[in-house]
Amino acid sequence: MIEVRPFNSLGKADHGWLQANFHFSFADYFDQRRMHWGKLRVWNDDSIAPRSGFPPHPHADMEIITYVLEGAISHRDSLGNEGRTVAGDVQVMTAGTGITHAEYNLEDEVLHSFQLWILSDRKGREPEWGTKPFPKEAREGNFLVLASGYQDDVAAGALTIHADARVLGASIRAGEELTYDLGGRKAYLVPAKGALEIEGNVVNERDGAAIADLEVLTIKALEDSEVVLVDSA
Repeated sequence: MIEVRPFNSLGKADHGWLQANFHFSFADYFDQRRMHWGKLRVWNDDSIAPRSGFPPHPHADMEIITYVLEGAISHRDSLGNEGRTVAGDVQVMTAGTGITHAEYNLEDEVLHSFQLWILSDRKGREPEWGTKPFPKEAREGNFLVLASGYQDDVAAGALTIHADARVLGASIRAGEELTYDLGGRKAYLVPAKGALEIEGNVVNERDGAAIADLEVLTIKALEDSEVVLVDSA
């Protein structure tokens, strides 16, 4: 099963400094058909104006992953962590028993990011935060695991999340195909750039594709493409 969710069908919010697009029900956007996909609960496509951002606010019992497409995000939290994550790189936060954080665009250009929330494997974990650069060449023609709940992936360089899920990134040249062993699990895929074909379905830039009941996922790039994929139970 593949359900394509065109970008123009996503939930929308315009806060002036923030232009938000919701793949799943979030804030004032509610759609009973788009509550979650497997363990994936939130996929927000956010554009944040220069010199603005989210002031300190709390979270609990959620794995929060931010994939930066353009610009840079600056993070500060109640654990004393501070960091700046730039385009192509990833930050993760286990909210656990509770954490307060602020996220700002301190740059002179618009910040464009995907923020994903994945259900934690259990409540009450100690909160954590981390960020890491991922060289673009490592994901050319290849799915690279960026964040994972599996120790083998973490040992190979992925950031840690506490969930039965993986977040992966890939770059694919026009005309090339890429496969991923899904094993019947659920996947949600978004081309950050470019356009793809999956089982005869065209998925354009910033569209979402909810995928289930496939043993092997095969994607063909119709244009040079940058892809983000969540694989979850």
